[in-house]
This record gives sequence, structure tokens and C-alpha cells, in this order.
Amino acid sequence: MKEITAEQREIKEGQRQVREKFEAIELQCEELRKETMLITQQSAKTQIRLALMFQILKARQNQELDKAAIITHALEVVAREEQELGASKK
Repeated sequence: MKEITAEQREIKEGQRQVREKFEAIELQCEELRKETMLITQQSAKTQIRLALMFQILKARQNQELDKAAIITHALEVVAREEQELGASKK
């Protein structure tokens, strides 16, 4: 009878340890999801900025200075909004 009780305690302790490890892994997964989302958002913002910069260069190359000025302004607005967003998160 004592052997069964000792075995049951060992099983319960093993289950507790497994549960703790599983919870720790779940927390790590959630952190990785958050980091992945942040990286994805940053990548998208970078792609937008690069696309605008490329359009500015293309407009200047084609001597479309009005268009280049408009796109430059759009890039400034995007950059300002990102700065304000970053400042509000801190």
C-alpha cells in the first residue's frame, strides 16, 4: 500500500513538473507570436517607405518635380506618424 502511495506521489509530482514546463512553453510561444507580429509590422512599414523613396527617385529622374514633391510630402507624413506612434508606446 505504501508503495502505491509513493508511486502516486511521484506521478503527481511528474505531472506537476510537466504542467509547469508546458505553461512556460506556452508563455514563450506567446512572446514569439508578439515579436513576430512586431517584426512583420516593421517590415511592412519599411517596405512602404522604400516604395515611396523609389517613386521619388523615379519622379526626379523623369523630371516630374511636382510629383516628387507630393510623394516626398507623403513620405514625411508617414515618417511623422511612425514617430508619433513610437513615442506614444513608450
